[in-house]
Amino acid sequence: MATGQEPYDPYIPSGGAPQGGAAGGNNNRTQALQAQIDDTVGVMRDNINKVSQRGERLDHLQNKTDDLAASAQGFRRGANRVRKQMWWKDMKMRIWLGIGISVLIIIIVVPAVVATR
Repeated sequence: MATGQEPYDPYIPSGGAPQGGAAGGNNNRTQALQAQIDDTVGVMRDNINKVSQRGERLDHLQNKTDDLAASAQGFRRGANRVRKQMWWKDMKMRIWLGIGISVLIIIIVVPAVVATR
């Protein structure tokens, strides 16, 4: 156990405060390990920050994706409306073309039939 004035510390060898020699080597080793731990903690903090930033970017990307999906749906509706309008326009043109050809045939054929009688 430790003396009455110092609290017990399992990391300090019995016999009091560390002295030079082997204890000094342990102190250097402890400092080296603490430096490695500090470096590891720093790397982990950087990783946590990067993961947080990545999450924010993913949220932003998800919002953009949702906006793009909504725009695509609106575009699809507009394209279908234009397609139907063009189909009706094409049908009207075909009907008028058919009527015009029919009128021309009647104008040509009726006088020819009347002239042969």
